[in-house]
Amino acid sequence: MEVCGDLKSDNLKNRPLTPLRILRGLMILLVFLSTAFMFLLYFAPVAALGLRLLSVHQSRRVISLIFGLWLALWPYLFETVNGTTVLFSGDIIPVEKRVLLIANHRTEVDWMYLWNIALRKGCLGYIKYVLKSSLMKLPIFGWGFHVLEFIPVERKREVDEPVLLQMLSSFKDPQEPLWLALFPEGTDFTQEKCKSSQKFAAEVGLPALSNVLLPKTRGFGVCLEVLHNSLDAGMVHEILIKMFPGIYIVVPQATCYANTYCMWDLMTTIN
Repeated sequence: MEVCGDLKSDNLKNRPLTPLRILRGLMILLVFLSTAFMFLLYFAPVAALGLRLLSVHQSRRVISLIFGLWLALWPYLFETVNGTTVLFSGDIIPVEKRVLLIANHRTEVDWMYLWNIALRKGCLGYIKYVLKSSLMKLPIFGWGFHVLEFIPVERKREVDEPVLLQMLSSFKDPQEPLWLALFPEGTDFTQEKCKSSQKFAAEVGLPALSNVLLPKTRGFGVCLEVLHNSLDAGMVHEILIKMFPGIYIVVPQATCYANTYCMWDLMTTIN
């Protein structure tokens, strides 16, 4: 992955949060949400319902194309219009069509930063998420998550494992592009959650973590078990996201640091 800019630079992260920047951020959000409604209400039903009756593979191709075109708005609005600098460093993520991504979960919106990476790899339309099942019930957007075949979880092993196995088995074709992203922490990071996580870690004899929550590994393990024969290069990519002070989409700077791991080493560790 290319490294953009100086990771130690303080020029951008200290920009004041002015009313103009807040207004610009709200306008960006309005454009993004309004185009999302158009995509979900007018284009998605044709691809999700009409084409799917004929071919699941072709339906997914069309949805990925439409989804990718719409999602490309985010990096443009975020980086060009809003002026946010996104820095990339760490291991190089090659251009691969089948990838398993894991990331830390600093805020409620940091899953969007993975779009900036996928765009640069030409795989924006292929990205799918493992997410809380409650989000699938949101008005309009819940329908969109179903169309895009995001995988819902309750964060209960006995409930989630059958769902993961069923949905992941439909993505085992190595010829079908897939960027599957999940957040092993299971929820966004807060100091209160961190204290609870550290308390639990102490009770079970695990290390106390300060910057992330104790991960839930079973869902990640199921993803590896089902997809390990079809992932490109047998690698899993970890993305560490750091955002400098700001409010969601008006943060002045974000850093994405990539670590690449051998899938077989991870499977051995988990097992």
